[in-house]
Amino acid sequence: MRFALQVVAARQIFPEAVTRIQIDHPLTMPFFRLDRGDPRPDDAVDFDPETVPRPIAAFGGEMVTKGTEVAMHTHPKDELVLARSGMIRLEAGRSIWIVPPRCAVWIPGHVAHGVRVAGNVEVYCLFVEPGATPALPRQCCTLTISPLLERLLVHATHMPALYDADGPDGRIAAVLLDQLSLAPVEELHFPMPTDSRLRRIAEAMMADPSDRATIEEWGRRMAVAPRTLTRILQRETGMSFGRWRQQLHILIALQRLDQGASVHAVALDLGYEGASAFVTMFRKALGKPPARYLAERCMAAH
Repeated sequence: MRFALQVVAARQIFPEAVTRIQIDHPLTMPFFRLDRGDPRPDDAVDFDPETVPRPIAAFGGEMVTKGTEVAMHTHPKDELVLARSGMIRLEAGRSIWIVPPRCAVWIPGHVAHGVRVAGNVEVYCLFVEPGATPALPRQCCTLTISPLLERLLVHATHMPALYDADGPDGRIAAVLLDQLSLAPVEELHFPMPTDSRLRRIAEAMMADPSDRATIEEWGRRMAVAPRTLTRILQRETGMSFGRWRQQLHILIALQRLDQGASVHAVALDLGYEGASAFVTMFRKALGKPPARYLAERCMAAH
């Protein structure tokens, strides 16, 4: 996504907000902040990572928002989106990707994608020149990000945009790409059907994940035969309705738990009667209870 596009999108959501662009040097990769407390207008910085003639380009940003969106778009370069805080939701490759803790979403070049961010957001975006590392995935996926890879990405946002490819920053970029090619792929995404009726159900479940309506109840709400919805969902996602909703709940739960919410609170937010039912679902889906799953991921990342 273009840096300038993000600035414009933020202004559309919050016209009274002020975007202050902090750049250490005109050629430094940018880091942006949204600040409502400063009434001064700004001049948008024209930084387009697509035009940077280097293997990588990156930018980072912070904002506090109830909802900022970047519309569906494409670009030739591959992109990695890492959220260190806040809620990042991407639609890409016919799936919804809710970025879970210690993970990032990988989007190959020319794949249409849109982004929605909410909360106290800290996000980093890495753009990779096509062919820079042949080992990188050629489909959208979630990658586990090690502490080393995270630090390398954050460092890249402070490098000159036209860094010396043969100097220290060039070697940092090479190590970053090596580490990126080794990042494990996680099966953590929420398939998004193309059928408009199922998409409305998906949006409703994301807006209110506590809604425990069955496919029969959704069929009555939408005046559509449940068998029709089930058949289309299976064809487009390969999942039953229960498994499809469960996948969304797992992604939401991972994000909420990593932000410090209790298992009991997450269970209630997802419409479970209590923590035990939620833990049982989580264990069946991921092979271990939530606390152990997150603890092991944290240990593996370090």
